[in-house]
Amino acid sequence: MRQARQLCNELYVGVHSDEDIAQHKGPVVMHLPERALAVEGCKWSTKPILKAPYVTDPKVMDDYQCKYVVHGDDITTDEHGNDCYQTVKDAGRFIVVKRTPNISTTDLVGRMLSTNTNHHLPTVTTDEITSKKHFLLHGDALERFEQYATGADAKAAHSGVYMYTGANAPIAEIVAPSAEVNKGLQKVWYVDGAFDLFFMGHIQLLKDLRAAASKEGALIVVGLHDDKTVNEVKGENYPIMNLQERALCVLQCRYVDAVVLQAPYIASESFVEGLAKAGIQVVKIVHGATPVTDLDGQDPYAWAKKAGIYQDAPTHEFAGVSTRTIVDRVLKNRDAYEERQRKKGWKAENEKKLKDEEGDRFAK
Repeated sequence: MRQARQLCNELYVGVHSDEDIAQHKGPVVMHLPERALAVEGCKWSTKPILKAPYVTDPKVMDDYQCKYVVHGDDITTDEHGNDCYQTVKDAGRFIVVKRTPNISTTDLVGRMLSTNTNHHLPTVTTDEITSKKHFLLHGDALERFEQYATGADAKAAHSGVYMYTGANAPIAEIVAPSAEVNKGLQKVWYVDGAFDLFFMGHIQLLKDLRAAASKEGALIVVGLHDDKTVNEVKGENYPIMNLQERALCVLQCRYVDAVVLQAPYIASESFVEGLAKAGIQVVKIVHGATPVTDLDGQDPYAWAKKAGIYQDAPTHEFAGVSTRTIVDRVLKNRDAYEERQRKKGWKAENEKKLKDEEGDRFAK
């Protein structure tokens, strides 16, 4: 979606129906209204097109005055193993962008069905901020943060990315925000959490906070706990998504202006003072619908409540949904999802064959 938006002024995103996905791919984890909210919340999307056909139809493209369809450089097939984009390819209305090397729905489902924590990342230390030795601070990882921190045009800078490494260290700026956002960070509503699987509850929360904060001329900053902290609080193999993956999910959201990586679980006075020194002036601290879990007997928002800047988030239709809810949806239908994984294996082999054949045609 980011790469597609770089090619156009408006990006319409087709969202398939639950029934079409079940027919061609397997059972959905999130339902159509939930997925539509996610597309609507992506800053690079202009408009979600609901119930778009699984096999792309040029007539539907014409209905919305879309000249081209954009897709990654992989092959996507229907239930019969046919290329979903062959018709638009033949019509010369297909644009290929490089597929982003990242996790897929299939990968996430696999993690939910597993119990290991191999995907978790080691916490970045203060020394690594200086040396840049941690992989999150250089190369492809840093480039990804910069790309996802862009604005609605997917080109210009927008969001800020910061890193907290301890009470005795200054909060480091990893990606500089735009001048406009930097100025706006003088008045901020801060909300923290794991934001694991970045589902509709998170998106609706941030959407509501954005609307409320905007009335007071404030921006939204999200604090993300590191994998070790989330695992200590949640147990099992949580978080399902590691810190980098969760950060990218939050950064692409149109309702967010900055992200603080490895934010402490306890939103203390010293942490808020550290944010101020980094140019982020917190005027309100908000917690979402998930019940607060005390850490070592401490209420993480005790200081904020005493200071009179704490606020519970407004309720919404997805307030009762949690990361566990999403995982339970998979576990409840374990057999169906394991069959989906097996089917994905067959489709992957077929899709690779089609891609190789397509490459041979272009070579000739």
